Amino acid sequence: MGYRLTGDIVEWLCVKHLMGSLRVVIVFDDPCQATILLIGPHDNSDPGLDVYTALYGLVGVETIPAEKRTKPACCDKQGNPPFSEGLTDILLDNVRTLAKSQQRRKGRRD
Repeated sequence: MGYRLTGDIVEWLCVKHLMGSLRVVIVFDDPCQATILLIGPHDNSDPGLDVYTALYGLVGVETIPAEKRTKPACCDKQGNPPFSEGLTDILLDNVRTLAKSQQRRKGRRD
């Protein structure tokens, strides 16, 4: 992967630039298995499309940090990625909850 994010909770997540502004955010379940959490464009001009805005919402951070993100290496000096036992399950539960909430809101507008 490219780099690890910094900050509470996101410090366990890694990002890779794909093409242009497209990013993939992953969480490691253990040192040998990863789960793709998000894929999307990084677009500061449109928070509704920005992958980092979506990510902070997913992890429950209400105010996106204003300071510039640092980008430490994803893996440590021994080549091991960051992982936190159970974090993948928590994040996937958050994804499901957000998806259900959006479906309910969409249903009310129809």
